[in-house]
Amino acid sequence: MIPNIRTNTAQVVVILSNIMAMVEEKGSASGEQDYTQDGTVDLKGRPVLRSETGRWKACSFIVGYEVFERMAYYGIASNLVIYLTNKLHEGTVESSNNVSNWAGSVWMMPLVGAYIADAYFGRYWTFVISSGIYILGMCLLTLAVSVTSLRPPQCAQGVADQNCPRASPLQRGIFFLALYIIAVGTGGTKPNISTMGADQFDEFEPKERSYKLSFFNWWFFSIFTGTLFSNTFIVYIQDRVGWAVGYGLPTAGLAVSVLVFLIGTPLYRHKLPSGSPITRMLQVFVAAIRKWKAQVPEDPKELHELSIEEYANSRRNRIDHSSSLSFLDKAAIKTGQTSIWMLCTVTQVEETKQMTKMVPILITTIIPSTLIVQATTLFIKQGTTLNRNMGPHFDIPPACLTAFITIFMLISIVVYDRVFVPMIRRYTRNPRGITMLQRLGIGLVLHITIMVIACLAEKKRLHVARENNLFGRHDTIPLTIFILLPQFALSGIADNFVEIAKLEFFYDQAPQGMKSLGTSYFTTSLGLGSFLSTFLLSAIANITQRHGHKGWVLDNLNISRLDNYFIFMAVLSSINFLCFVVAAKLFVYNVDVKQNKSSLEMNPALSQKNARISQSTPREDASS
Repeated sequence: MIPNIRTNTAQVVVILSNIMAMVEEKGSASGEQDYTQDGTVDLKGRPVLRSETGRWKACSFIVGYEVFERMAYYGIASNLVIYLTNKLHEGTVESSNNVSNWAGSVWMMPLVGAYIADAYFGRYWTFVISSGIYILGMCLLTLAVSVTSLRPPQCAQGVADQNCPRASPLQRGIFFLALYIIAVGTGGTKPNISTMGADQFDEFEPKERSYKLSFFNWWFFSIFTGTLFSNTFIVYIQDRVGWAVGYGLPTAGLAVSVLVFLIGTPLYRHKLPSGSPITRMLQVFVAAIRKWKAQVPEDPKELHELSIEEYANSRRNRIDHSSSLSFLDKAAIKTGQTSIWMLCTVTQVEETKQMTKMVPILITTIIPSTLIVQATTLFIKQGTTLNRNMGPHFDIPPACLTAFITIFMLISIVVYDRVFVPMIRRYTRNPRGITMLQRLGIGLVLHITIMVIACLAEKKRLHVARENNLFGRHDTIPLTIFILLPQFALSGIADNFVEIAKLEFFYDQAPQGMKSLGTSYFTTSLGLGSFLSTFLLSAIANITQRHGHKGWVLDNLNISRLDNYFIFMAVLSSINFLCFVVAAKLFVYNVDVKQNKSSLEMNPALSQKNARISQSTPREDASS
């Protein structure tokens, strides 16, 4: 099995490399040594040639990794709620919350991974070490569902769930330990692999910059290619063949994906660790608070800043002073004290401003992240109550409906990147077609629509149940499962707008030395959204059962009122959208890095040292 997977993987990588090579220019034809201008180096810290490293050639291995890694991750995540329900015999709220809590941990751990990468080991080595932890967790999870003494006992035919023998504390402990080891592993891989991919394009070279604008679209295309395989083939194997094989295949796929990544090592460009971004931000806040009575000089040149040469020698970018969040400028006021907790450079202050001003946008993406959780929990639980027949001999597994999220996501990415962007770019003059926040806003409107559609579908399901007097927990409603198709399909289209825009926005607007932390903002919104989903579901389930009421979310969905829960989420999403509009209007984009080259052009000696200095200043984007 594994040799075949490796052979197919090699073929996939070769195909990806050939396709991506067709859309990029070759190296410099003049034969001159053309080093990258963005400070990227090889693993030994040496400057790298543009023609021999990076670009789509290197990204083909990174994208190849992501295809198989997402197959592994979603091979676990897509059907986890079914395993918890059928094998661990958990109820609707408990199983949904366990999935949400685990997903929240998976998406929050990248904060730690980003910190370690930026402060200590760099993205490459943080990723490699974390991959080993990830594989360890997958192996333990496979053992937990395969070894007889570690997996829960089978429930006898005809025995009600509540009377089934329960898994022992050891069995549950091993299973959830494996899940959270996986969460720790993904904490180091998730924020660094996508950032490494974006690092393969030099923003100071026009062609590579244009490729980078499409990178995150195709990055998500690779993610959902792997996800589609999991949501169809892997889910079917788990449902029909068994969980041991169903978890074993993703484990093998993950091992192969890491091998694919390692093969591409000689081609990668790397950014050197620039110190802890969180510590640098804290220094600015502490210094500003300690000097809160000090008066900021009218001339920004009187604030503390290093020379261009000092930034060049350390391969860091210098950022010009901006007027936003002016309170933080106090951190750069010269008072005679030189402690790093009393005096910060203008660039350090501006880095902190750039990360801080994204926080309101981050907050408004938490509610949308709670809606994503519904697709792998309550939407699937809905499907278990419906008619799943596709012909006389085939029943579609409920989790397979998530494949439609992937299918519509893939289609919408291609249409967006190849049709919508070129068309709308003629009118907006924006290289992206529309701004990142406009794209995000469209997705938020789609999320509201999804919840309304889910509410209507649930009302129809409950109506048919009442008509046929089907109120038992395991009664199958004579209504096709494909009534849920619109909400799954629209979720895929919404992800094209929301998730890609989030990732691109947080990466693009983060300063150069904090790209991994910026990427972790994306995963943090998903993590906080998952934990918020747990809180909301538990709170609503408890509150609506008070004073003798049946409640909205019960183990028996045929007597629940999920339609009310969905409309509540739609109202919450609408309020959140209004907050997003305000935050987006107030947001000030960073200037494009290509717009500020003057400092380097006036000092060509720095170019020879491969140290491009970007003196960035913020700009208003009227159409944010």
